[in-house]
Amino acid sequence: MSDAPETTVAEAVVEKKEVAAKKPKPKRQPRYHVILWNDDDHTYDYVIRMMKELFGHPPERGTQIAKEVDVQGKSICLTTTMEHAELKRDQIHAYGRDRLLARSKGSMSASIQAAE
Repeated sequence: MSDAPETTVAEAVVEKKEVAAKKPKPKRQPRYHVILWNDDDHTYDYVIRMMKELFGHPPERGTQIAKEVDVQGKSICLTTTMEHAELKRDQIHAYGRDRLLARSKGSMSASIQAAE
């Protein structure tokens, strides 16, 4: 037998919480918005399809984004880390023209902006 005092479960839980409280919390990476900008060379169907393929948004969310872009001139598609936001912006720029409109010459415009 050991002469060391036994630790109760309750004491062990309290000790574990104290150790956890002393550990610094990991810092969250800053967040960035992926912003889609309006133009007259892309249809709602194009935006809905792009939102589904690039972001995994359901058609309802794609429709909401398409309407917001049309009415307000821009829409936030996603808020994420800078690296991921840059990737999504670049994917929008590489998505290609809207085949439903003859005047469409290329992809829509997108940018990233720090989230507040």
